[in-house]
Amino acid sequence: MKLSIYGKGCKKCEQLTANAQQAAEALGLAVEIEKVTDMNAIIDKGVMRTPALGIDGEVVLEGKVASPEELEALLKA
Repeated sequence: MKLSIYGKGCKKCEQLTANAQQAAEALGLAVEIEKVTDMNAIIDKGVMRTPALGIDGEVVLEGKVASPEELEALLKA
């Protein structure tokens, strides 16, 4: 499973990355985490508010730092 974190690398982006890693570990999932910081790539993906999270290429969360529990629910879906 590939997780993409969209954002400029701010504190919120780092927190979302850490929460996503924690959620994946809690579920026993092997994930690859990609950080997308290029604004053109972020806009091309349709992201208007960062941080955002993509799972296997589909943006599922935008403009918020989700808790590990919220992310577990997204990863299970």
